[in-house]
Amino acid sequence: MTAESVVAGTDPKEVRLGDMKADRVLFLGNSITLHGPAPQIGWSGNWGMAASAPEKDYVHLLLRRLSEATGRTPDAMILNIADFERNYDTYDVGAALKKPLEFHAGLAIVAIGENVPAFPSPEAKNRFSNAFASLLAALKKHGNPTLFVRSCFWPDKAKDEVMRQACREAGGTFVDISRLIQNESHCARSERKFAHAGVGAHPGDKGMEAIADAIWEAITKRASPAGP
Repeated sequence: MTAESVVAGTDPKEVRLGDMKADRVLFLGNSITLHGPAPQIGWSGNWGMAASAPEKDYVHLLLRRLSEATGRTPDAMILNIADFERNYDTYDVGAALKKPLEFHAGLAIVAIGENVPAFPSPEAKNRFSNAFASLLAALKKHGNPTLFVRSCFWPDKAKDEVMRQACREAGGTFVDISRLIQNESHCARSERKFAHAGVGAHPGDKGMEAIADAIWEAITKRASPAGP
């Protein structure tokens, strides 16, 4: 599935948070980041599944915090790249992500992994490692954004290990949210009923806020004088 959303900022001037550029923010994710209407599974939203409203998903919560911290609303591009997760062996980053790469983000938040198939062999794990490293390298080449990579909401040790290592090598900050799933209240099914179990397993409003909290903590730590 391909989905994209753009949030226009309120001021064309450069916005910074600490030493980080924060006037352009790129979110690359999957359904947790952005999912368009899908009546066949009972989802009618066009935001992060399965928040109850756009302003409740982790993307918009983070944008609001950035706005409050800097006094200006940043430009934001929000993209679902589940196709990369499922087809990383053949995915052409340069062609498929031409628009977001040319966006030249100051901050890039990568939140994928859940749709990557389980690795049947060490070779498959290595191929994903190479593909993910190439994705981060492409982001760094276009605008040199400050990178934040989030672990899987449904933890997977092998996939999270790959993303953590690639993030470290790219000079980014890895945000481990693996503990969140231990609390059932972070799943949307604990907040309301869903016809489709897969939708209900996504983070609900509380889960989205917890994801935003974890990423925001990493951002503010990186922005502080004592940050890495």
